[in-house]
Amino acid sequence: MALVAVENLTKTFAVAERQAGMWGAVRGLARRRYRTVTALKGVSFAIEAGELVGYIGPNGAGKSTTVKVLSGILVPDSGTCRSLGFVPWKGRIEYVSRIGVVFGQRTQLWWDLPVIESFDLLRDIYRVGKERYARTRDDLVGLLDLTPLLDTPVRQLSLGQRMRCEIAASLIHEPALLFLDEPTIGLDAVSKLAVRDFIKRLNREQGVTVILTTHDMDDIEALCSRVILIGQGQILSDGTLEELRERVTRERWLIIDLSNGEEPVGDEDADVYRREGRRVTLRFDPQRISPADLIRRITARYPVSDLFVQNPPIEEIIARLYGANRL
Repeated sequence: MALVAVENLTKTFAVAERQAGMWGAVRGLARRRYRTVTALKGVSFAIEAGELVGYIGPNGAGKSTTVKVLSGILVPDSGTCRSLGFVPWKGRIEYVSRIGVVFGQRTQLWWDLPVIESFDLLRDIYRVGKERYARTRDDLVGLLDLTPLLDTPVRQLSLGQRMRCEIAASLIHEPALLFLDEPTIGLDAVSKLAVRDFIKRLNREQGVTVILTTHDMDDIEALCSRVILIGQGQILSDGTLEELRERVTRERWLIIDLSNGEEPVGDEDADVYRREGRRVTLRFDPQRISPADLIRRITARYPVSDLFVQNPPIEEIIARLYGANRL
């Protein structure tokens, strides 16, 4: 049985509207107008224990609404959902003691308290035994390098420091399921790498099931073996990154650094996609011409100082998929 099973979830919101200006505000006081926004339209998927799944889509696609339903914050209009054997919005106290949630733009730490006191309060909230808490806390502090931060008030932490502490706080009670909503938003490169490495180790070594929602496609490519794409409240794709690539295009890129920047580059089996100074990117279909044959042709015709072949970046693939679905 799947750890998380979602079937035909729907969720709508009533959004207040008013006309611009003072008179619009006055009319709004007398007679409020609403429009209905459908956030989820029959969303269905299943996630097995131990998976690390990327849940992606453009702004307003329904990602955060899905996470809030799965974490028991929102109740759907219709459909069924079971997570860890629970209906998330029922028996919520017992359910939330088994999940962890990190919202990148919200905090579960107390703003004016030192980090260690926030951890201690969370221990009391989740009723974690003292020995278990001490062991888990010390492991998290070591893995996330939090020792220098423990006595610092949360409001004095940098964003990267706070996010590391947020992740530790979400794991104090050793949840089996972790929801990460934009966990690396606004982080510098060093902090992003540290957070990614920790998430990967947590999933691989402790078997924690992770559902990651993010706009950072580098996070998805570095962490996720499976990607679910949602758009306009509907599931558009569900599979591996390679399956997602194949669905969009078979295209590969040959990137060439020319010795002579003035030299024009072209080939009957490849298109010039981009040119930046001496660097030229050619697009080709490997089923039409092999990379080795294309490289032989190009190096025979043009002075090349360096070259390499790569798949289009995942951002490019996702952008094309959004465009094809008019998202």
